[in-house]
Amino acid sequence: MYGLKDERWIKNADQIGMKGKKVILTFDDGPSRQLNAILDVLKEKKVPAVFFWQSKILHAQRPWKRVIQEGHEIGSHAHNHKNLTSLTKGQQYKQIKMSVEVLQKITGTNVKFFRPPFGQYNEDTMNLLKTMGLTPVMWEITSYDWKHKSFPGVIIRNVVDHLKEGAIILLHEVEQTLFVLPELIDRIRAKGYEFTFL
Repeated sequence: MYGLKDERWIKNADQIGMKGKKVILTFDDGPSRQLNAILDVLKEKKVPAVFFWQSKILHAQRPWKRVIQEGHEIGSHAHNHKNLTSLTKGQQYKQIKMSVEVLQKITGTNVKFFRPPFGQYNEDTMNLLKTMGLTPVMWEITSYDWKHKSFPGVIIRNVVDHLKEGAIILLHEVEQTLFVLPELIDRIRAKGYEFTFL
């Protein structure tokens, strides 16, 4: 198992040639019930994002068309959020391959990015991603939003107090994140940052 310091994972836009005061919002663990409302905020604020989805909970009735039509990106978060390090290489392959196939079949778009559940991976994961032509994406700033349902203001501080050029920001499609998202975007912009894609 490897940590977030593994340079093979994209954690900052600078690694892919994006310079300047820019950050990337990413949302894990969807598509969820909060997705439409999150998209409403992003549309109003004119902010692009990358959504890392579990294919097990994606079906044709989810508002995936809005994600694409409104200019966001969709990446794989495996099929059903199992810790890849607890699986054999063959089991990992099935998790990743099934996820990509389902995402591509339903959305009709090419899946380029992958983020492992729990941020956990090993050398088998890296070899599979390389073979499958997927770009591994982690994060540089985590909001810890899943921990702060009762204190959503902490989510904002966890991000804004650690901003740096090119940072990829980890959020989740959860109610507390939706609640603070408009203010979070405003606070990031107030620090002089723009939002961009991978």
